[in-house]
Amino acid sequence: MNPRHFLHAQHKAIRRWAVRGPWSGALFEFISFGIKQAWACLFGGLMLALLLGTFLWYPQDAALARYDFLTLAALAIQIAMVATRLETWEEVRVIMVFHLVGTLMEIFKIHAGSWVYPEPSVLRIFDVPLFTGFMYAAVGSYIARVWRIFEFRFDRFPPLWAQSLLAIAIYINFFSHHYMPDARNILFAATVLLYGTSVVWFRPDQAHRPLPLVIGLLLVAGFIWFAENIATFARAWTYPGQEVSWHMVSLAKLGSWYLLMIISFVLVAAVQYRRKPRPQTPESP
Repeated sequence: MNPRHFLHAQHKAIRRWAVRGPWSGALFEFISFGIKQAWACLFGGLMLALLLGTFLWYPQDAALARYDFLTLAALAIQIAMVATRLETWEEVRVIMVFHLVGTLMEIFKIHAGSWVYPEPSVLRIFDVPLFTGFMYAAVGSYIARVWRIFEFRFDRFPPLWAQSLLAIAIYINFFSHHYMPDARNILFAATVLLYGTSVVWFRPDQAHRPLPLVIGLLLVAGFIWFAENIATFARAWTYPGQEVSWHMVSLAKLGSWYLLMIISFVLVAAVQYRRKPRPQTPESP
């Protein structure tokens, strides 16, 4: 049986057993939301566990460098998710595009001195370990999976051409702000203008629930910022000032992740809106 179908069947069976009234229904919906979020974060969660686990226990004298082990492990996770149909080939194509986009930015940022990778490795390109592309891919994987798992619907969804122009401008600014004035405040304002009236409807249990799209993107960016603190603690990479002792990543990085989320969101939206729309359920808006 397809793992997604199996989990869906188990969800329905547990619900019939657990829900006895409005209060137990609300509690079940809250727990269901958390489980679905964790399931959507599967790739990123496994990567974060690998970063922390190898930092704590990976042998320093191992023949295979830690960064190279992370690259091979990330590749194995990706293959396993496709083989078990936890990710569709359409989602994989989006993830690979985001992998490429992230790696190109990494190459530039490393040489601009934005951060460093302090450990040796063989599997790298222009001083960037190849596992880093999978960290960006984890963001793309989350967006693709959460869109499908929560059966996203939208009110006042902006046209894709406008979203694409914004995503291109954001990506260019990640490079150009090293030589020109940083346009991120203008880009923040543009995201509010474009997405400010948009509402995403997501289904944690039976009914769809509304959330302003901008708030949703901010919440996800905050979660990624929190994960980045764990990753830098595990010395997956270090920012200037973290070379000797670890300290929390600047809150300014939260804004960077929010803008990067827009790029990932637009890439996934481009795939989702090429599909034939499915009939809405009675609980859908």
